[in-house]
Amino acid sequence: MNKENTDEKSKDLDLWMIRPCEMYNNEYGECTSISSRLHQMFVHGSTVDCNHWHEDYINCLKWKKDKNIQAAETLVNSEKMKRNNRWKTFYANNVWENRTSPPENWNDPLPNYIAQRRQNSTLGDESDKTENKSFCSIM
Repeated sequence: MNKENTDEKSKDLDLWMIRPCEMYNNEYGECTSISSRLHQMFVHGSTVDCNHWHEDYINCLKWKKDKNIQAAETLVNSEKMKRNNRWKTFYANNVWENRTSPPENWNDPLPNYIAQRRQNSTLGDESDKTENKSFCSIM
């Protein structure tokens, strides 16, 4: 496959989703470690299949070294699937109602008792203290 065809096909992919190859290898090592296996047994009742991390690592190497488009497509699809699985519980949540706009009083002044506590706080209004100070330093 020539370089021009590879460049044209890779433009259609979400290549920004591909992480450095070592990250996939690290995830595989973490997934297969003894502590992770014990955690998996505790949470799921059995160990989890970690081979997808190894496959992602191999596909990443094929993409980085040989510019293999098929490997890049597989890797991007794997990343999309992982992202969808992460967001699945967020979208399935029917307990909270999402806002379409901020509450009416979101920018009202603080109540007096909170404003008084804030005066002695280290998180006080820094704009008063630093108004005339310069933070520029020449080394």
